[in-house]
Amino acid sequence: MTDREGDDDRDHRFSEGEGFSDAYDEFDLDPPELGVDPSKVDPVDSRVVTDTLDKHNIGSDDVDADELLDVGLNYMQINRYEQATDAFERAAQFADDDRTTQEAWVNKGVAHAELEEYDEAIGSHQEALRIDGESEHAATAETNLAYALWEFGETAQALEHAERAVEVDERFAEGWFNRAFFLSERGLAEEALHCIDNAIRLGLRNAKVLEEKAEILEDLGEYDEAEEIAEEANEMLERAEQEMVDERRETQGHTPESAGVPDGRPGEQGRRDGTGTDITDPGRASERDDEEWRLE
Repeated sequence: MTDREGDDDRDHRFSEGEGFSDAYDEFDLDPPELGVDPSKVDPVDSRVVTDTLDKHNIGSDDVDADELLDVGLNYMQINRYEQATDAFERAAQFADDDRTTQEAWVNKGVAHAELEEYDEAIGSHQEALRIDGESEHAATAETNLAYALWEFGETAQALEHAERAVEVDERFAEGWFNRAFFLSERGLAEEALHCIDNAIRLGLRNAKVLEEKAEILEDLGEYDEAEEIAEEANEMLERAEQEMVDERRETQGHTPESAGVPDGRPGEQGRRDGTGTDITDPGRASERDDEEWRLE
């Protein structure tokens, strides 16, 4: 017989406490009440619970929307566009002023466009314009909306919003450039030339803009001037390529970005505090390589 078996009849007293009161909130396992109608939640949307809990547990005062915008832009710079869309969406969610909210929606639309999610891009830019159609970010939203509509196959609406962009801000060079592209694609070369000249006068003078102008001039039969402009564009491209090679040598192994070949798309632009970060040049898809380029 073991000691344990011999002690079976031993009197054993347990601690007798008062227990816990009913209102012991610290260990309450009941979930918080969520202000969501389950019948209206898309079961495919895996983020709905997380987003709702964020709203429940995190006050807007605890979140810096400007920092979230910077996070999103940093993701854009390293081509992490899905993460960028999440950052911009949360920035819009927690922003406490219309300017920041609108800026977040514009950049979210740009990120979606980079992912070729043009339907989502259209919705983001429309949301930005719903907030304010005359603000400092409205022209950018209009031209980005035009770009997304063009890629989505809505070419007529694309031209309308490209025109609206320069109506909102007549000194918006990228808006004039986009408008020139859309007009040229519709065979309105004279109007396109006027628009691209406006873009150049406003400071948007680079190899890609000059290439587009050369093609417009060719459409108008101005072959000598078109050749001169094309030569200038090639010289600018060569200089840019050489600068990138030199920069690569200086950084010893850091790979530079594309040397600047347009991708046959209307312009798309991400903006932060009024400064352009990325611009994708329009071009003719049948004649140009499918690569992206970036304005310095």
